[in-house]
Amino acid sequence: MINGKLVILVSSDSGVLQSGARELRSPAAYTRAIAQAGAVPVIGGEQCPEELAELCDGLLLSGGPDIEPELFGETIYNDTVHMDTPRTKYEYALLKAFLAKGKAVMGICRGEQLINVYLGGDMYQDLAHQKGLFHSSYELRHKVKAVPGSFVEKLLGSEFLVNSTHHQAVRNLAPGLKLAAESADGVIEAYEHESLPIFGVQWHPERLTNIMRDERTPDMAPLFTYFLEKVKAHTK
Repeated sequence: MINGKLVILVSSDSGVLQSGARELRSPAAYTRAIAQAGAVPVIGGEQCPEELAELCDGLLLSGGPDIEPELFGETIYNDTVHMDTPRTKYEYALLKAFLAKGKAVMGICRGEQLINVYLGGDMYQDLAHQKGLFHSSYELRHKVKAVPGSFVEKLLGSEFLVNSTHHQAVRNLAPGLKLAAESADGVIEAYEHESLPIFGVQWHPERLTNIMRDERTPDMAPLFTYFLEKVKAHTK
């Protein structure tokens, strides 16, 4: 903590400059959502995972490119699968370090998928081709149904709309993860671990709160408050 506030590590996105150099960046919506919830956001820079797990109180794994199929025992399904292996290796190291210290982790979109695969679950590599479902459009809003009694129902209600910009999706949940919400067409949209301070959502709540509030959906600020409550409960 710093000045009485929790410190949250937000995993960075990446890209390649014209020079070919690797670039690290982060959409402002993630850090804004964490700050508005009352914590201090820190952007991870693909270095020193163990030290950052010591310094920071919790981990937010952000959205981004696809997950490597080899991590769940498959080969690449088709040419729509685009990965960032250096990022995945680093985020695996972050997960290992934070979980070893018993600290809370929240996953958003790719982050939700990555946690599931890390813990032993698998994925739809291309949701449109493998399930005939299109969930990837910045303008799209679709219905989510929360599992009765789940954290999602308690925070956001039993049914509501969310944004939808994902190409992949969780297929089978890893051991220890329990379903918290799914889309009307049966895609896993949220889960929580039975005993560890881990949860994830498939949609992008950081884009549905604060200055990015969307009147078609609930305000997603309660998800970040819930995350910080978990972080505080597991901060020594």
